[in-house]
Amino acid sequence: MRIEKLAIEGGPQAITEAARRTIKKWPIAYPETAEHLKQAYLTGPWSFNGPCEKAFSKEFATYCGAKHGIFMANGTVTIESALHALGVGSGDEVIVPGNTWLATAMAAIYLGAKPVFVDVEPDTLCLDPEQVSAAITPKTKAIIPVHLFGSMADMDRIMKISRQTGIPVIEDCAHAHGGTWRGKGIGTIGQVGSFSFQESKTLPSGEGGICLTNNAKLADKLFRIKHIGYGQDQKQGMAANGPEAGLMCRNYRGVEFTAIILSDALKRLAAQTKLRDANAIAFAEMIKDVPGIKVQSRGRKADIQGYYNFVLLPDPAKLKDGISIHELNAALHAEGLPTNIGGYGPVYTHKLWNIGKNDFRVHSSAVVEETCRTRSLNIFHTWLLANRTTIKAMAKAVRKVMFAYT
Repeated sequence: MRIEKLAIEGGPQAITEAARRTIKKWPIAYPETAEHLKQAYLTGPWSFNGPCEKAFSKEFATYCGAKHGIFMANGTVTIESALHALGVGSGDEVIVPGNTWLATAMAAIYLGAKPVFVDVEPDTLCLDPEQVSAAITPKTKAIIPVHLFGSMADMDRIMKISRQTGIPVIEDCAHAHGGTWRGKGIGTIGQVGSFSFQESKTLPSGEGGICLTNNAKLADKLFRIKHIGYGQDQKQGMAANGPEAGLMCRNYRGVEFTAIILSDALKRLAAQTKLRDANAIAFAEMIKDVPGIKVQSRGRKADIQGYYNFVLLPDPAKLKDGISIHELNAALHAEGLPTNIGGYGPVYTHKLWNIGKNDFRVHSSAVVEETCRTRSLNIFHTWLLANRTTIKAMAKAVRKVMFAYT
């Protein structure tokens, strides 16, 4: 079935220029937040552990359903700090998925531990619990499921492995703000949840991060790690006691300005997450009969899902001879839909991954290799804030291209 001439061949665009102009620039700047930042600039404090930081830490923890929130400088040091608080160190192994941003694995490297790359499920693109079980050795000291692009790792099965082995779980939630799994907020299911607030994220502040935990002892360790050893109730220069022996504490503190941006943005997160989720469901429904393409599956027990990207998964075997994912990408761009190929690629082949082969291990990678190289087209989350007319136009773009190329 051929609907109409493709835009790349001179036909009309499925998504008009007027529709594309309605897509929001990200991050969104709000006048009221600018005023709040101005007031903080004029009155202080500017730095660590101020009233805005304390307020946001509590607000976000409450929003997600956690008892403790420890605010930090970014979403890499949150993972590193979580690993350190859980006792991970030199010579230990940390299980991570093979397709994630390299910071997930680098956090282990910073502590002298070895990341072990494990394959993902072909539908959710999240850590495969069966492969996790097979990758565990006596050296395994942590498991880091990444809720990739907003889909959710199978936390029921992963936490069962954790209970059976005693290996703690750190959820990497950098893509999943606002999602819930069987009534529990993402980031509250494992021992620690790590979030990033880098400016592309759905809760953005330029840079920033937070660790969530329900364990008071872990919360104290995390706070001391990020605040050069001070406890949560200690003022700068007035340490009542020091950190436990061996706990290497650093300056990973966030600042008031970041917390102000996040507190204001948090007020909008629930509505934005609901809209993205509804539009993602509608978009998937509109293209479910299109040949040769699927979409990344939702978390199996997701109540509501946060989206960093909406992921299309074309099947190379069903494309016409000679048609590549690069040609699909170009055709979708011509229709007005800006897709990106792959995502991060296998971490261990990334140009920025300069780690020696003896310092990491690839346990399993078949799905990661195939998906990252030939089967993934990503749509940025701002498109899921569009009106339903634009969502229909997005579906039209996919339908035009796939019916032409299959």
